[in-house]
Amino acid sequence: MSDTRNLFNKVWDLHSVRTLPDGQTQLFIGLHLIHEVTSPQAFEILRERGLQVAFPQRTFATVDHVIPTADQSRPFQDELAEQMMSAIERNCREFGITLLNLDDRRQGIVHVVGPEQGLTQPGMTIVCGDSHTSTHGAFGSIAIGIGTSNVAQVLATQTMFLNRPAVRRVVVNGQLSPGVFAKDVILHIIRKLGVQGGVGYAYEYAGTTFDAMSMEERMTVCNMSIEGGARCGYINPDETTVDYLRGRPFAPQGDSFDRAAAWWLSLASSDDAEFDDEVEFDAADIEPTVTWGITPAQSVGISEKLPHVSDFPSEEQTLVREALEFMGLQEGAPIAGTKIDVAFIGSCTNSRISDLRQAADVVRGHRVADGVRAIVVPGSQQVREQAMNEGLHEVFEAAGFEWRGAGCSMCLAMNPDRLQGREVCASSSNRNFKGRQGSPVGRTLLMSPAMVAAAAVQGHVTDIREFALAPV
Repeated sequence: MSDTRNLFNKVWDLHSVRTLPDGQTQLFIGLHLIHEVTSPQAFEILRERGLQVAFPQRTFATVDHVIPTADQSRPFQDELAEQMMSAIERNCREFGITLLNLDDRRQGIVHVVGPEQGLTQPGMTIVCGDSHTSTHGAFGSIAIGIGTSNVAQVLATQTMFLNRPAVRRVVVNGQLSPGVFAKDVILHIIRKLGVQGGVGYAYEYAGTTFDAMSMEERMTVCNMSIEGGARCGYINPDETTVDYLRGRPFAPQGDSFDRAAAWWLSLASSDDAEFDDEVEFDAADIEPTVTWGITPAQSVGISEKLPHVSDFPSEEQTLVREALEFMGLQEGAPIAGTKIDVAFIGSCTNSRISDLRQAADVVRGHRVADGVRAIVVPGSQQVREQAMNEGLHEVFEAAGFEWRGAGCSMCLAMNPDRLQGREVCASSSNRNFKGRQGSPVGRTLLMSPAMVAAAAVQGHVTDIREFALAPV
């Protein structure tokens, strides 16, 4: 008899310790990733209760959120950031946890270094005190963002209590058009399903569009699952997954790798797997996409005009009106041509080597427009090193971009990289909430790295398809 469980339920069942009277599952956690912002309080909880870390070899720490990307010398100028850095150094030393610190060339954004080092593997349960832990689902794992109290729970017991979500299969079939990237795919899905559409669900992304994506593209898609309200998102492991992991430092080696790969592939949802819901999209309907509002669902295709408030159900009109007013945009106006002040290429969504290559291809031979501040922030020291070996930093610097050290940077602005006043930022990050990039009145337009690069050169939101055809 065939197994009709989807990958999510297979992995959940494999890690289930017991079911509680209230229906929650006590789930064993295979990999726990921590960083300097959400871990200090968790370690204090352990100290107060006289507890140790149950499995320190299953926890890995990096520093990314508060570190500056321009001047990374210690002590940091920001006193609170320095305190957080000192805390994670002390905590990892005391509790025997591996720390990828600034002097470790493996350091970088937590959701970049996990896959890069081969820590992230199919069939795992993975948690981190960060919303975008869903990134790791690209490998066929259950990867969930958790809060500080949960971080303490996992440190102490290597388990946590969770409600099993339903599973929705999100199918996209077809070949993406030139100039359309993984970022556009996930923005399109969130636009259609809404920021609350995934509440109560895990998303399984399936279809020929995802099959054709690289692992880095798949990570971009899964990264933003949380922005659509989903508990997590994942893609079934395949030969692309196996090829990516082969030879990674923490991946199995030799014959062990081959045995692991066979097991990884066996976890994939079968053709007759059961799902609680299914939605389908056509890749041909997706074009370069840009957000215009204050949630990731408020977006349009680059050739479209901004919506009218009256286009929305009455219960949504207040938020739409608020978004247009905050952004200083007019309903019915084109999104193309919207002026920008800042261009940011980076974040756990789009700071990998393929993202930097795509952006460099756009800016090569061009200059950043007058009045635009443009920065590129690699997702890890290894991405940075690879980009520099390929000469990408020279391309960016020649165009007028600032080339930075690895870190979260302007994605959330818990560091010196921030918007000032009412600046408008073309950003490859994942959130466009009010105040997200450091200024309470700063404005964020989410788009792909290639679209950010084109906007930086033009000084306004630009259709990458037209830009790419224009003579240098």
